[in-house]
Amino acid sequence: MSQLDVSIEAIAPLFAALGDPTRAWIVGRLAREGRLTITDLSRARPAISRQAVTRHISVLSDAGIIVAERRGRETRLAVNPVALAPVRHWLDEISAAWDDALERLAAHLENVP
Repeated sequence: MSQLDVSIEAIAPLFAALGDPTRAWIVGRLAREGRLTITDLSRARPAISRQAVTRHISVLSDAGIIVAERRGRETRLAVNPVALAPVRHWLDEISAAWDDALERLAAHLENVP
């Protein structure tokens, strides 16, 4: 089994969690703005109910993508960069493989009469 095969098994649940547009939006918002509450997120997207945001948070939390910190009555949410590190590593491997393939193609084309 190649390095990429092992990595994809580890990151497939992360991609599945991020595959929903609302969940991707939540992660992006948390990454840009830092710790937010479910209320903060719900207010930013009035078309999505607080209950729906809560369900999306649950999926992201189960995947380890976000973490929650309770302070009194509020729960603040944040992105867990450690959980996303395998995704970055896998994408870096894919990028390097494409770079190598393009270099080989360029070298081949230079030798074609």
